[in-house]
Amino acid sequence: MRFLDNPPRHLFFTGKGGVGKTSIACATAVVLARRGKRVLLVSTDPASNVGQVFGTAIGNRVTAITQVPGLSAIEIDPAQAAADYREKILAPVRALLPPGEIAAITEQLSGSCTTEIASFNEFTMLLADPTETAGFDHVIFDTAPTGHTIRLLQLPGSWTSFLDQGKGDASCLGPMSGLEKNRATYRAAVQALTDPGTTRLVLVARAQTSTLSEVARTHDELSALGIRPTHLVLNGVLPPSRAGDSLHQAIRDREQQVLANLPATLTGMATDEIALKPTNMVGLPALEHLFSDDLPPGEAPEAALVGGDAPAGLSSLIDDLEAQGHGLVMTMGKGGVGKTTIAAAIAVALAERGHRVHLTTTDPAAHLSATLEAGVANLTVDAIDPEQATQAYRDRVMATKGKNLDDAGRAALLEDLMSPCTEEVAVFQQFSRAVNQARTQFVVMDTAPTGHTLLLMDATGSYHRDIMRHLDESQRARNTTPLMRLQDPGHTRIIIVTLPETTPILEAEELVEDLERAHIHPWAWVVNNSLSAAAPTSPLLVRRANNEAEHLNRVRAIAPRVAVVPLQTREPIGVPALEDLARPQEVLAAR
Repeated sequence: MRFLDNPPRHLFFTGKGGVGKTSIACATAVVLARRGKRVLLVSTDPASNVGQVFGTAIGNRVTAITQVPGLSAIEIDPAQAAADYREKILAPVRALLPPGEIAAITEQLSGSCTTEIASFNEFTMLLADPTETAGFDHVIFDTAPTGHTIRLLQLPGSWTSFLDQGKGDASCLGPMSGLEKNRATYRAAVQALTDPGTTRLVLVARAQTSTLSEVARTHDELSALGIRPTHLVLNGVLPPSRAGDSLHQAIRDREQQVLANLPATLTGMATDEIALKPTNMVGLPALEHLFSDDLPPGEAPEAALVGGDAPAGLSSLIDDLEAQGHGLVMTMGKGGVGKTTIAAAIAVALAERGHRVHLTTTDPAAHLSATLEAGVANLTVDAIDPEQATQAYRDRVMATKGKNLDDAGRAALLEDLMSPCTEEVAVFQQFSRAVNQARTQFVVMDTAPTGHTLLLMDATGSYHRDIMRHLDESQRARNTTPLMRLQDPGHTRIIIVTLPETTPILEAEELVEDLERAHIHPWAWVVNNSLSAAAPTSPLLVRRANNEAEHLNRVRAIAPRVAVVPLQTREPIGVPALEDLARPQEVLAAR
């Protein structure tokens, strides 16, 4: 692998969710440790599964991976980091302030902005403070999916600029003096990220148009920040087969065509290809063979597909959704499982049945227009874009609160609105508007990957608690907050989207637990890209298809209703392909 030649001290792996960043980061850590290096593997993904890959509980502290001498790992847990951050601020004043004041400060420090800052602080300390990682030769970062990663990487510059200009308040940050102390760390983080002698940034993608387009955008956006990705890894490329399987050949042809037309911005990068393996990358034996063509013992391909009951398709879910005539439909799950595709297919089907539908997304990295490729009658499409939402919020506040202020007052208000925390408020307001819109029509909402969505749910809960605290009993009975609409099964239908693989299903189960704690109950699960439902015959794909059985049974055991979507021979882009996803399987089979 070219990205493993003369590796610098820091290696970053980033790309669209579901492309295999964690597997490659873990396998890289194992390779370097086997070379006798001392390696620290860091996950900054709010939905980290590094512990699952190694079969070891890791968490928010540096933990030795006992099976691999020299290797340690840490998962930056946003919830734990936020709790530690709050305690650091509250502990000195807990005995000095009345309980009501402590409760109010705690509530102010419970938003998603505080959570991100707390995670960011831990990230920068590992990146910029040599004393934190002095015992290691290499620090490998398994980063969060692209949109979140870019935001995280932008923060060092944003916060340094923010501190230099002395702007903002302590509403969700804690005392500014705490941030001031970190100024040197933030500057050191920026220097480390932009120095190729210290840091190597590796883009990871699949041989798919969507993931390659996303890493191309990431390349350009990071380059604009002075952070230049130098290596590209194409993961899970389907090798040729002589089995005569039309499905295998169609996927192989599609991938090779995509690779022959790489985005121009990626063609000059040092590139590696990793072949698709018969099994998932869970456990040390699988990781140690990821970069080779050899298979772990007992992992040979199979010749016969194990049959089972024909699964229900997406059309059955759409029939049930249509019966209500309106409502909020939210697709949630790990990055890369196909949430955007499933949301778009449902929206197109409902619109073509004559319903008014608003399709939107909270994912900064999603591109609904590119998924649809064309307009559909009755369907409106937009996105909750953080940058646009923030600017619109600033404009609105300046036009209302600022209209009667003098020049000095308007300047002070505008400075306050430049706080990075403004984005949290702006995005939440647009999200709430879309939630309420579903009272009279269908709103289909594609959400960001799991961790980012949980932060948005957290903001929704904070807003609910803040509103309820200021109302008397009679007012509470008349008031409906966005959280209450999300909890109402008559208003909101949550669809968990996953893949028939170990890690996506484990992460989906954790997402469901988080939602249940907020009294939000999933309505259905969609298992996307099922090989067993597509009935392959090549030994490699048959082995992968047979591995799905235990995962499908697990989902059926825990989900209130399930739809299984077969792997498609063409990428589900464009209205005709989305229409096919929503058609009954017997209709497709007869064509």
